[in-house]
Formats: sequence, C-alpha cells, structure tokens
Amino acid sequence: MRYSKAFIPTVKEVPADAEVTSHQLMIRAGLIRKVASGTYFYLPAGMRVIKKIMNIVRQEMDKADAQEAMSPCIHPMELWQQTGRDVDYGETLGKFEDRHGRWNVLAPTAEETFTFLAANEINSYKQLPINLYQVSFKYRDEFRPRFGVLRSREFIMKDSYSFHPDDKCLHETYMKMYDAYCRIFERCGIEYVIVEAETGEMGGSGSHQFTIPCENGEDVIVYTEDSSRAWNIEKAPVDPVQKKDIDVQVGPAENVHTPGVGSIEEVCKFLKKKPKDMIKTLVYKTGDGEVVVAVVRGDHDINDEKLTQAVAGKQIELADEDTVINVSGAAVGFAGPVGLAEKVGLMLIDASVAVMIAGVAGANKTDYHTARVVPGRDFPLEGNNVKVLDLRNAAQGDTYEGKTLLFKRGIEVGQVFKLGTKYSNKLGAKFLDADGTEKPCLMGCYGIGINRIMASAIELYNDSNGIVWPMSIAPWEVIITMAGDADEIVEAGEKIYEQLTKCGVEVLLDDRNARGGVKFKDADLLGIPIRITIGKKSIADGNVEIKLRNESDFTKASADSAAQTVAEMVKEAKAKLDITSV
Repeated sequence: MRYSKAFIPTVKEVPADAEVTSHQLMIRAGLIRKVASGTYFYLPAGMRVIKKIMNIVRQEMDKADAQEAMSPCIHPMELWQQTGRDVDYGETLGKFEDRHGRWNVLAPTAEETFTFLAANEINSYKQLPINLYQVSFKYRDEFRPRFGVLRSREFIMKDSYSFHPDDKCLHETYMKMYDAYCRIFERCGIEYVIVEAETGEMGGSGSHQFTIPCENGEDVIVYTEDSSRAWNIEKAPVDPVQKKDIDVQVGPAENVHTPGVGSIEEVCKFLKKKPKDMIKTLVYKTGDGEVVVAVVRGDHDINDEKLTQAVAGKQIELADEDTVINVSGAAVGFAGPVGLAEKVGLMLIDASVAVMIAGVAGANKTDYHTARVVPGRDFPLEGNNVKVLDLRNAAQGDTYEGKTLLFKRGIEVGQVFKLGTKYSNKLGAKFLDADGTEKPCLMGCYGIGINRIMASAIELYNDSNGIVWPMSIAPWEVIITMAGDADEIVEAGEKIYEQLTKCGVEVLLDDRNARGGVKFKDADLLGIPIRITIGKKSIADGNVEIKLRNESDFTKASADSAAQTVAEMVKEAKAKLDITSV
C-alpha cells in the first residue's frame, strides 16, 4: 500500500471527548471516527486490524470444531419474551416496532435465535454435539457509552453456541473453547488473566472471563495473594467476618434526630461515627414487582450479581422514591432494617452485618437514625423471608480461605458460559436420547469482543509517540519512510517495497510529499512494528536504517540486503506468537 493513496487521516491533537488512551490513539491514528454517541466508523487502517483479529478468531474456532453461521441482527420480540430476557435486559435492550406493529430486538447477543434454530433442526442425539458461531455487530443501548469502543452501543462480537446431550459432552466443548480463547489472545500478542465469573443475565452453572489487566479497565479483578485463584469483582467470595467475643452491654435502641442527614458520609460526620459502624439499608424492586430489602455494612457496597443470584436471577433495581416511602414510612436515606421484614417480600442481610455487636441505622422516620441497633435483637436474622448471606463486594483487607485478597483493574475481552437448559427448556430445543427419551439440549455459549481486543492491545502497548502494535494485528508489518525525494531515495524505496511485497510482507510505503519529521511521527502514531528509513546521507553510503517500533535505537543494513533482513525479522516475530499467514 502506498501512503499517498491510503486514507489514513491522522490527527495531532488529543480529542477533547476521548477519556482513555485507546480512544485517543484510535482517533489520532485514523483508525476510527465517531458517528454518534457510542457508534463508530472503522476506517481502512482500523479495518485491517479488525480483519486480522477476526481471522485469528475464525481459525481457532474452526480448529475447535465450531462452524460459522450467521444469525439475523433483528430478532422477533416473542423469542426474548419466552426466555424472559426482555425484562432482564431492561432499557439496555434496543427494540423497535415495525410497520406491521410487530416488536423486534436489535441483537445484543443471540442465544434466542440460535436456540430457536436448534429447536427446529435438532431432534436426535446423533446430531449432537454441535457448535455454531458468528462474527457480527451487536447493539446494546448503553446508558452511558464511554471509553471509545470499550463501552460502545454498537460493537463487534464473535459469539458461539453449543448443544449437547449430557454434562460430559458440554464440559469437553467448554474446555475446547477455553483453550481456543487462550490461543487467540496469545496469537494476538496480548497479556490476559482468566478469572472465575458470574453468569449474570446469561444464566447457567459456570463461567470464566478473559480479562486484560489495565489501569483504564472498567472491571475489577480480585485475586489471592498467592495468585492461586482469581475472580471478577461480581464473583469474588470473601471469608465471613468473625463475631468478636466481647462481653458488651448494649443498651436499648434509641432514635437520634439527624435533620437533613441522609447519606452514610453525612451521618458519620454528624454522629462522629465511622462507616463500618453504620448499617446501610437499600430498597429494591424486582421485575415482577416484589420489594426486596438488602442490608450491608456502611463501608461495604452491594454486589449486584450476588444480589441477582439471591433473587433467583430476576431483574432487580433500586426502588423508586414512592416505593421507599411506602415501605419504610420515611424519605429516601432514612430506611432501616428494624420492622421491615414483615413489610417486604424478601430481606437479605450481609453476613458482615449479622456479626455486628451494634450499629447505627435509619429509623424509618424522616430526619432520624437509630443508635445501638443490635442484629438478631432489633431485626431478625432468620425467618421465611429473611436470609443471611454474602451480599457485598470484596474490599481491601478481606481474605478468602485465609489468603489476603488483592485488586487490580482490567478489561473484559471474552467470556465462556455453561448455560445448561435455561434456553433450551424455554424455547423447546429437545432431542431423543438413545433410549427414546426426550431431553432438553444442554447448552454452552462463548463470546469474544473483536473491537475490545483491538482497544485493549492499544491500552497495553503504547508510548508518548503512539501505538506499539504486536506484529500479528498491526495494520501493516513494515513501513518504508522515504526521508526526501531524491532519485536515489525513491529508487531504493521502490525496490525494497517491491522485494518485501513479493516475500508476502505487508508494507506501507510512505511516498507522500511531506517532511521527514511528519512521516516519522505518523509511523510512530500508527504503531507499525518495523520502520525502514531511507535518507539522503545513509543511501549515499548504500545503507538504510531499520528500527523496531518498541526500541529506541536503529541498526544499519545495506540497501540490497534490507528486504531480506526485514522479511526474516517479520518471520521471527510471527513465529514467537505462533502465527500462520492470514
């Protein structure tokens, strides 16, 4: 490719609305352009990266016995209503009514359509297992799109769905996909961590998440100090806090006037208490209208996934103000656990609250809190609608199995799930077993973010000058920078370009009528792994300069041998990542 013919609109200034490094550099390097909030146009250089990632993914899926198919991106709403995920996804689900009055879904994922296909095509155990995948755009109406393509409304995902007669067969495919994902990330040249994950609205019995450790990541990785176990924050368990064996005489509960003081921070300041001395009461409502109260310590945060699991996977969200007032009898910020159990469908109490000797809680009376609230005395810790369980996020100082928990941020780029029969039961994907018994198919599903791999690589590998691509997914493998327009420079550049192209090396020949400094800056910004510089002084000696993007020094090579030398460098770099030509 000749740079003079290429559409690579680089930008000098950092875009004002780009918060993270990958977003900034993808715009500056001319890889993407914003069309609307959370939607992006992939420009030619960006598409070269995307296609390379797609090819690696497709090769590994094919090796793992998955077969490529293509589901429509518009799903009939009835399928989502059958599985209940029209409610689970809530406002994140993009939907529209067509001219015939039928409601449709813009696919955020495709369990429903692939299961629908299986229900109509699979009828015997002899057809199983089968694993189908697709690479396509998905849509989720994110409340706050941010971080460029890391949290966008429209994104590119490889999603696959497997169908099985039994648990053993499901596990075998699950591990094939698990291993395939490891190879994909290794071939893309990016570091990753595998963590145990919650299944969320996907449902099912087990899941692993592939995460790129990164300061700008939205996910939190929790791991033991010996690195023997790792989870995302939604899944991370904690050792229960032990109740202190202290003989303390706690007086009766007493209401304290706290005018206009509703938040934990405000109450602590007003009463001269610490957050760990507070009992925080949150009122929720499920998709079917049940009111649920969750109680945690003031210094802890509710874990949304643990909360969802506690209500059997139902959609659950914070209740509206009217519901809070109706249940507690007080304004928002003054709800407390005393007397609420009999007023709600379910009361969930975090284990750390259950072992408190006493605490301060909302008094269920506007502008009042209650001091010396004793769990088990002033509100129940057991009952038909009362549960004590792990309900919170892991926090600094927590342990699991006696091992200190540590934390770092990361970007989720892939996840594998054992779905079980959640979808096959609801959509009728069944088969006849060898003995003639009708059974539901067991399912697995496996997603990987194509554009997230692209952005994650940039987050991992960059410097003050731009992107530093791994060889496997760089838009071009080599750039030839002709620093001048003298005949001998142009002649040498054209010759090396032709030789490398014949060797199968992907080359960008910078033949623009621009200053050398501009060309060098663009080469670094684009992050092309190897740069060959042809200048007036070096070519006069019959030499060119060869520089790796991730190194500061360059080496000299004769103009006649440069192509062969660089072709070998490309070959070696690919071999390190175990890359075949794509």
